[in-house]
Amino acid sequence: MTSSTVSTAIAATATPPDSPAVVFADVEAAARRLAGKAVVTPLLPVPALEAQLGARVFVKPEVLQRTGSFKFRGAYNKLAQLSTEERKRGVVAFSSGNHAQGVAAAAQLFGAPAVIVMPSDAPDIKVANTRGYGAEVVLYDRDREDREAIARGFTQARGMTLVPPFDDPAIIAGQGTVGLEIARQADTAGAKLDLALTCCGGGGLTAGTALALKTLSPATQIHAVEPAGFDDTCRSLLAGERLANAPGRKSFCDALLSPMPGALTFPLNRSLLAGALAVTDAEVAAAMAFAFRTLKLVVEPGGAVALAALLSGKLPVQGKTVAVILSGGNVDWSTFQQALSSAGA
Repeated sequence: MTSSTVSTAIAATATPPDSPAVVFADVEAAARRLAGKAVVTPLLPVPALEAQLGARVFVKPEVLQRTGSFKFRGAYNKLAQLSTEERKRGVVAFSSGNHAQGVAAAAQLFGAPAVIVMPSDAPDIKVANTRGYGAEVVLYDRDREDREAIARGFTQARGMTLVPPFDDPAIIAGQGTVGLEIARQADTAGAKLDLALTCCGGGGLTAGTALALKTLSPATQIHAVEPAGFDDTCRSLLAGERLANAPGRKSFCDALLSPMPGALTFPLNRSLLAGALAVTDAEVAAAMAFAFRTLKLVVEPGGAVALAALLSGKLPVQGKTVAVILSGGNVDWSTFQQALSSAGA
């Protein structure tokens, strides 16, 4: 079975890692650091889907988060734990855009210099926004250059601290505050979540959210969702070890094109996830159109994959209560317009 053309779901059977990179107390501590800094985004019911799917559906619009995506949470939590001297020397990160903006905005709040290594084909809006937060942007060719090597050069030459996009305990814990909020908001709404769907690139949001949700709502089944052709988490769960994506694959879900699951995120996801799913670019475009028409939200391709999995029927949801994370809304107008056009919106 391949997830390049169809959805794939697997049951996680592994036991929790002996020494997990992050525990629930880390997520709670991150929430305290983020209080008053990050937006507590709402958990919104979607009545239009109840009749269509026979399910109670909620969306968590991280498109309304500071910088337009969940990435600010992890970035701020990481920088908040650096020493004054470390922040004075500055931070460096590599990202196609959302982590870039999160790090740049967090650095600006702390008055720390920031260098962001971004692919030359990153969406213009993400590059412009990153510069707008005061960061120095260094562009690279993703097909011929090594972004991590470029970033290491700044840690060596300037003594900057590397802020990884996902494979870091502070980043995972910060992203886990999304799951913490979902669990508490669902409880306030009197909803017992059967399923939760989240986008997955390197796995930081997935791992943090799954950790928080499984702690506060053990019965909730969490599924990662990836773009077709970048289903490394799905294949890795099936294999029981980290597998990389084949080179040369393409998707317009630019935020989710990590080469392979993280060394820290994968053990957590292997122990916490109920499965993983893959969606095509066409299914993502349809989800973006639905979010625009029905939810009145602008969602970027990578931010819409979880909604795409729900709308395209990758999982049986009739009679269930489902939470869906809309992870980001930073999309160029031309890309957004093409997505809506292709979906007939």
